[in-house]
Amino acid sequence: MTGLALNCAVNRKSLFDRKHYFYADLPAGYQITQQRLPIAVDGVLTYSLLGGKKRNQVMRKNVTIKQIQLEQDSGKSLHDDVRSQTLIDLNRAGVGLMELVMEPDMSCGEEAAAAVRELQLILQALGTCQGNMSEGQLRVDANVSVHRPGEPLGVRTEVKNINSIRYLARAIDYEIQRQIDVLQRGGTVQNETRAYDSKSGETLPMRDKEGLQDYRFMPEPNLPPLILYEDNASLPTGIDACQVVVVQKIKEGLPELPSVKRDRLVQMYEILPEHSFTLVNEDGLVDYFEAVLKATKKEPRKVIGWVTNELLGHLKQQDMSVCQSPISPSALAELLELQETGHISSSVAKQVFQEMWRSPGKTARQITQEQDLGLVSDTAQLHIICQKVVDSHPDEVRVHAIRSGNKKVLNKLMGLVQKETKGRADPVLVRAILQKKTS
Repeated sequence: MTGLALNCAVNRKSLFDRKHYFYADLPAGYQITQQRLPIAVDGVLTYSLLGGKKRNQVMRKNVTIKQIQLEQDSGKSLHDDVRSQTLIDLNRAGVGLMELVMEPDMSCGEEAAAAVRELQLILQALGTCQGNMSEGQLRVDANVSVHRPGEPLGVRTEVKNINSIRYLARAIDYEIQRQIDVLQRGGTVQNETRAYDSKSGETLPMRDKEGLQDYRFMPEPNLPPLILYEDNASLPTGIDACQVVVVQKIKEGLPELPSVKRDRLVQMYEILPEHSFTLVNEDGLVDYFEAVLKATKKEPRKVIGWVTNELLGHLKQQDMSVCQSPISPSALAELLELQETGHISSSVAKQVFQEMWRSPGKTARQITQEQDLGLVSDTAQLHIICQKVVDSHPDEVRVHAIRSGNKKVLNKLMGLVQKETKGRADPVLVRAILQKKTS
């Protein structure tokens, strides 16, 4: 796989090996993997995360990929503590999988979570898998070790049983602090495998790590080498390109990867990088955003706030995905058009949005008409309301006059007019009228 986000050197020839450490959850008792010549080595994964003082700056970081190897998946062990027995689910045993080994270039759970999320987005874009961790489509084992500045990394532990990106960040941060506490007390960190308990938020010991000699690798005698060709020019004479793996052909067929999509969104729509980060990280949100833009004349920078704040905020509150939104892109576009053309104010637009969320069958125009929420643009009516506000707030008017048109005071008076009209007054007209009455 190549691109701005993920780049590895692909070995022209990769070999398969047997790992003769006993596997109780594989019918053969051993696992086929790649130990001598994996399919790819020396890679880099570029990932993005939000940082800075206000956590609204997109920071790009790199993590080195040691290797990508192909191997057999094992079965699943189900431990029954009540009956003191273990059951084996062989449903996925023997299925081919890709294992990606990263170097220790990340310093906290947040960075690790962001890197895995980027990988997840890449796999989804490629159509490799949905990357659903809770369903076992993507599994992550976290190796954690700590050290003092200037010293080499200490003894590492491996944390397993992590079934979500959120739990991955929590498990790593907990394990970092646990190891620091052990060392500060004068103890020794054990080289062991630990499990993460999402209920307690703690990692718990499972077993000691096996030594490298226990794996006993040997060449897999039943599988031939996997040979990849860089391009058609490198193919030996007489070999059909359709029957072999040609790296260049795969590169040319790659879809738009997440990092490329973020850059495109920023350049095409002139939105902030942090907004592109949010759009790409939420499944289906880019398509929703672009669908709204196609159906409205509103500027992208004005639409982005509605999509990332109003829509996404409501979805998060109710733990819903974008595809489950009761407000379609066309429905939101209609609401934004009503606001853009001056039929409703910005405050009323948010009120209508709330009603649309509660009543998916109703359009923005219907709600506006039924509840009489249209913008008040009658000059005579607004003169009466503004005069009432001016007469009932003499102190504010006096301060405004003394300070030669203080904007803060004028905005307060405008807010009082909007309160009188329940947010329906035309703000441009109201400002002009108040300026005349208080000058």
